[in-house]
Amino acid sequence: MSFRLTSLGVGAAAALLVSACANQAPVPVVDRGQSVSVADSAAAPVDVPPGYYMVKKGDNLLRISLDNGQYYRDVAAWNNLEDPNRINVGQVLRVIPPEGVAVTKPVTAPVSIDSRAPVVVAGNGVKQEPKGGTQPYSDETLARMRQGDSKPVESKPQSVASQPSPALTEKPAAVVALADGEWAWPSNGKVLAPFNDGTNKGLDLAGKIGDPVQAAAGGKVVYAGTGLRGYGNLVIIKHDATYLSAYAHNSKILVKEGQSITKGMKIAEVGSSDADQPKLHFEIRKQGKPVDPLAYLPKR
Repeated sequence: MSFRLTSLGVGAAAALLVSACANQAPVPVVDRGQSVSVADSAAAPVDVPPGYYMVKKGDNLLRISLDNGQYYRDVAAWNNLEDPNRINVGQVLRVIPPEGVAVTKPVTAPVSIDSRAPVVVAGNGVKQEPKGGTQPYSDETLARMRQGDSKPVESKPQSVASQPSPALTEKPAAVVALADGEWAWPSNGKVLAPFNDGTNKGLDLAGKIGDPVQAAAGGKVVYAGTGLRGYGNLVIIKHDATYLSAYAHNSKILVKEGQSITKGMKIAEVGSSDADQPKLHFEIRKQGKPVDPLAYLPKR
């Protein structure tokens, strides 16, 4: 009898212990290999005001500028970026001109932005490529270069930061406003793929390697190079404060940044750079937003 009472006493104690534990809040499991903060676990969404853009992973300045209908050098100047190849995830950039600041005049030297450059994540302590030239962009550097007081730079391809940029005090480039209906077809090729806002932000036009690519309207070249992944050899023309046009996959680029362009002028040759076949990819951007070129081009 004594043995049975002892066993029952142990069982009752165990039952009481289980019941007590069930009434307590569970202890959280913490991975001590990671630092956890309340701010990280319950971060409030950042409210980005109109006219600004928050940098996301995979962005580069050329893409951000194109999507907002701006010249990337202007965006760099508005945000005091010494090296446009280095922007941070979460960084908020101004993508409209500051009040009272004139848009800078495009330079005449061709430049390139490396789209392969990873976005630098702030606070990771790792210095990532690409590196800029030997002299970072600044008004003082520009003044020295114009006076001939500058050190030789590396002969390998330079980033935008090592190229001279105009100061904000220069007069804005004269760009005549473009009225609807003043567009021309950029090539004679048939339409391979029409505009689709989800999958194709322009028209794909058939062609052979070396066929002429012509400016669809007059304006100024604001980009000529390979800085936008998926577009190959790319030309971007700014027509006015509203419209840009883009010409991609070229085999050869015949114009340079800052050059004035007239409608119908040959600016490139059809190619297959970053494409599965020779073709011209043509876009019209209205305030940065892709629009259907067929709504602007004359009927064939």
